[in-house]
Amino acid sequence: MRNSMIVLFIISSLYYVFFIAYIDEPLKMVFKLIPMILVLLIALLSNASNTKFYKLIVLIGLIFCAIGDYTLQWFIIGLTSFLIGHLFYIRAFLSTNEQKTPSAAKILLIIFGLVMAFFILSAIIQTGNYVLAIAVFCYIAVILTMGWTSFRTNSKFAIIGAFLFIISDSVLAINKFVIPVEFSHQLIMSTYYGAQIFIALSIVNYSAFKSKGVQ
Repeated sequence: MRNSMIVLFIISSLYYVFFIAYIDEPLKMVFKLIPMILVLLIALLSNASNTKFYKLIVLIGLIFCAIGDYTLQWFIIGLTSFLIGHLFYIRAFLSTNEQKTPSAAKILLIIFGLVMAFFILSAIIQTGNYVLAIAVFCYIAVILTMGWTSFRTNSKFAIIGAFLFIISDSVLAINKFVIPVEFSHQLIMSTYYGAQIFIALSIVNYSAFKSKGVQ
């Protein structure tokens, strides 16, 4: 069942990413949410007998991100929902505490965060929307923290998922606030769906790692 869900996720996400032009406008949100519903089911069906807390917190994070998918049309509401989802991912990653974040990763994340904050916040502040600037600053800090803490899991799937999320949101922010990005829809959504499925698959990945550690 779970493997079938993964196949359906791949098909539905690729369809929305690359064939959105063929989807009727009223149905676009439905097709956008189908892959996330499948990701939720994949996470729910994942075997995590020795990591139930991790699974539960990741599931809650996925639910808030799915809500963010729908509410992003009201940007601040969607941004807040995604931010809450990331906080749950951070909590899940911190619960593992398998290893420390490498110094090189810390430095790269800090540098990347400062550069993104400078360009994006400068563009927003020029519009005079200080509330949005504060919200985006908080979001940047939280998503970079998620990338930082993903290393604590020692799960390659969690780390890949977190960094795909950072890439997706960075492209979205640049496209929305700084300059238009060519093929932005394809870049944003492919990395976004990739991030969510890798985070969902990290449930089994981390569970397997824990099992080896116990043995």
